[in-house]
Amino acid sequence: MAALAAGLLVVGLLAAPAFGQGAAAAVRQAGTVKSTNATSLTLTTAAGQDVTVTVPEAVKVLVVAPGSKDLKSATEGTLSDVTPGDRVLVTGAAGENASTMTAARVILMKAQAIAATHEAEDAAWSRGGGGIVKSVDAAAGRIEIASGLKSVTVVVTPSTVVRRYAGDSVRFADAKLSTIGSIETGDQLRVRGAKSEDGSTITADELVTGTFHHYSGLITAIDATAGTVTLKDLATKKMVTVAVTSSSDVRRIPAMLAERVAARMKGGAGAGAGRSGAGAADGAEREGRAGMDLSQMLSRLPTETLAGLKVGEAVMIVATSPTTGSETPAAVTLLVGVEAVLRASPNGQTMTLSPWSLGGGDESGGGGGMGASSQRTASPQ
Repeated sequence: MAALAAGLLVVGLLAAPAFGQGAAAAVRQAGTVKSTNATSLTLTTAAGQDVTVTVPEAVKVLVVAPGSKDLKSATEGTLSDVTPGDRVLVTGAAGENASTMTAARVILMKAQAIAATHEAEDAAWSRGGGGIVKSVDAAAGRIEIASGLKSVTVVVTPSTVVRRYAGDSVRFADAKLSTIGSIETGDQLRVRGAKSEDGSTITADELVTGTFHHYSGLITAIDATAGTVTLKDLATKKMVTVAVTSSSDVRRIPAMLAERVAARMKGGAGAGAGRSGAGAADGAEREGRAGMDLSQMLSRLPTETLAGLKVGEAVMIVATSPTTGSETPAAVTLLVGVEAVLRASPNGQTMTLSPWSLGGGDESGGGGGMGASSQRTASPQ
């Protein structure tokens, strides 16, 4: 889950001292550079609007590092340092219409630096861990999570950044600063920080939690028009209808890989026998042997669609809470082809999925990632 470096550029630096007199009336625009020439640049805002910015020769271009919240470490540059793909925050005067302005200051974050920062932060989240909260001791700053088939203790210090996802979103951009006191048993948690030598403890630099629903069972109905699947949940024995949307991360696990995961769950018998022959599953199999966390395999598994699902197939689903005005939860992650896994866990509780992927992701949300991967559904987008 990588930090939103571009977001910090916009949010953190908006608090930086403005230029000159009349700063209160200044216009600010932030976005990704689309093009440049000798006297101007065009940026695209988060809303998709193109804004052409005239940059007078005397205007300062301040280059800042990803994550900067002030201008203390900024270095001076020129318009020639700005290239397509960079992020900019421009302060200045409004132009003749909403798509033009004249700059009084340009704050620049280079695309290459953003990418390097995202890569480093994604790696940090990947080296961390995640799972379902089993217990919380807020006074002691300790959280016990079930990660795959093992328990891990997460140590929260005064410097730990704690965030919490909105009930209907796994976008990191929607996660709010929170406290250990907001974390509840059953929550999903992801953490980055320093692991103990045996991996049983992680001292958290940052963690993010959220409340999501877990369902598993056989599909009993598919409504292509409504975009829903219905199943009888193994844990509650109740019928559940879940919406599968364009943001749902739908994956299919190859049968032989599912059998190996199931064998490991039951004690390892036959876990090393045979080969699946599926290139997309080879890396996933290695990760499954290492951590027994199905969530770690998702990005390597073949994608699937609602049209590819069939009545009678076994699925495991992580879903959001129903939004206001709706009684149907929406699938964040749906894994199909898990018959063998569910046979090894008949109550549907032993193996669960995470709502976000191990890496970060883009800022748009999308299929199940945190911070880099498809869901920067949690840099902790």
